[in-house]
Amino acid sequence: MGTSVFYFVATLSVFFALMVVFAKNPIHSVLYLILTFFTFTVHYILLNAQFLAVVNFIVYMGAIMVLFLFVLMLLNLNKQNEPNKSTLLRVIGVIAGGCLAVTLIGSLKSVAIADPLVLKNPSLGLVENLGKELFGPFMLPFELSSLLLLSAMVGAVLLTKKEEKTNG
Repeated sequence: MGTSVFYFVATLSVFFALMVVFAKNPIHSVLYLILTFFTFTVHYILLNAQFLAVVNFIVYMGAIMVLFLFVLMLLNLNKQNEPNKSTLLRVIGVIAGGCLAVTLIGSLKSVAIADPLVLKNPSLGLVENLGKELFGPFMLPFELSSLLLLSAMVGAVLLTKKEEKTNG
């Protein structure tokens, strides 16, 4: 059961990744990228890494991909604005694609199908264990990094704030 789910999700991952590359519309390409990241989230859940699954879901799908989608919508890309590609760029693209195909074929030849990995410790990727490590021996570095991020955020706000002109 577990291996069939893995192969189904892996097939979906490869399909959506190919659709990212081959989609004509950039908006559709970003939407396929969101679906690809969702299949990665499913892979993390199958690997018993719930924290990575949640972070992937929130950070990549929720924030970065939505940002990409808004940027593409604001750019208003269409065929009239896109310049014609020169033949040199097309030849370079074909050569790069050929190199990628040779690399993929070489890596597929060296892959051997093996039995799925069974973890000796089933609670290895749980959020509870990560919390025990972060708030145990790594409490001081964790708090120092939060202070560093806070000071960077305050610095960014102060740098972008416009100064008011005085009338005197």
